[in-house]
Amino acid sequence: MAEFGTNIDEDLQLLDARVKQLRLDYEQYFLGSRPRPPTQLRGDVQKMVAFYANVPIQNTALRFKFNNLRSRFFSFRRHWDETMRKIEEGSYERHVFKAELHEKERADRRRKGAPAAAKEAPAPAGADGDLFSAYVAAREQCGQGSKGLTPEKFQQMLKTQESAIRDKYGCQSVRFRVVVEAGKTKLKASPVK
Repeated sequence: MAEFGTNIDEDLQLLDARVKQLRLDYEQYFLGSRPRPPTQLRGDVQKMVAFYANVPIQNTALRFKFNNLRSRFFSFRRHWDETMRKIEEGSYERHVFKAELHEKERADRRRKGAPAAAKEAPAPAGADGDLFSAYVAAREQCGQGSKGLTPEKFQQMLKTQESAIRDKYGCQSVRFRVVVEAGKTKLKASPVK
């Protein structure tokens, strides 16, 4: 990046263009078109803003333009950070919508008898007996055996995991499903808010 401060008007035009580009790049990232957030460009914009925040701008029009750009960047930055936090928490509306849509599609495939992407034994949330039989059947199919696992022990194991997940995520309930990955049977838990 070139030296700042040689021509304030050109630098502010460049800053304006970069803020606009940064906004577009973040929108593409949030839509899933970009694999990573534009951290390099954001760092460059922050450097320019920090530089001109500490330089007295004598021209009133240029000072007004800079303050306007700075406040717009800070507003965008707050929005981007909030959206990133939601993505990390798993509560970003677009991602939640996509996840629910995929879950509905998987349920439809199971109902129609089509093979799912991952081998899953269907287990409704309230049918713990069905979950137990699906778990035992999947273990036997993988050659793991049930090794003296009783429905009572299975229920106790589920209750222990469910209380830990409820405490960790603060959710209302937990949905369990049986999944076979790499020849091993596993119970996957999903918090339900």
